[in-house]
Amino acid sequence: MSTEKTLFDYLATRRSIPAPQMTDPGPDRAAITSILTLASRVPDHGKLAPWRFIVYRGEERLRLGARLLDIALSKTPDLSAELQAVERTRLARAPVVIAVVSTAAEHFKIPVWEQELSAGAVCLNLFMAANAHGFAANWLSEWVAYDDAAKSVLGIAPQEKVAGFLYIGSTTFPQTDRPRPDLAEIVTWVGEETN
Repeated sequence: MSTEKTLFDYLATRRSIPAPQMTDPGPDRAAITSILTLASRVPDHGKLAPWRFIVYRGEERLRLGARLLDIALSKTPDLSAELQAVERTRLARAPVVIAVVSTAAEHFKIPVWEQELSAGAVCLNLFMAANAHGFAANWLSEWVAYDDAAKSVLGIAPQEKVAGFLYIGSTTFPQTDRPRPDLAEIVTWVGEETN
């Protein structure tokens, strides 16, 4: 009997690792390319690929963090030293951060909503692909996903939306689960049981 984890086992235990608990090593360029290739295999009505990726690595994460701190201070000049450190290191909490950017636009056939759902599917696939490569992951958005100045600093156009920032790295922290929804509260059954 194989000791390899099955997809069923993975889905039954899948969980996010907080970005501040991530450390090196992160995926190298070849692993990132493989992760992005897997992430791109999502439902995509009309084959529009209404999303794109931005990969943040290395020292550039700290340079961008300094610019994000400037934006945060322009909005909240009395930001505490602790929160300033959070902004300065926002993209440095994991070795690699990948933005999934929704490029959804009006289309004669494909509703924008379906295009945005495809970007969400990319985020989950990206998360699972990182796990499949042996890395911890976390899917976040936070204020920088919704702030026009921050989006500009991060290379995101005004008409684009951030579906998520995927933080990817290693961790030594124990993986604990959190409460999950009670199916009795979220499932509606329609029709007769057939088996």
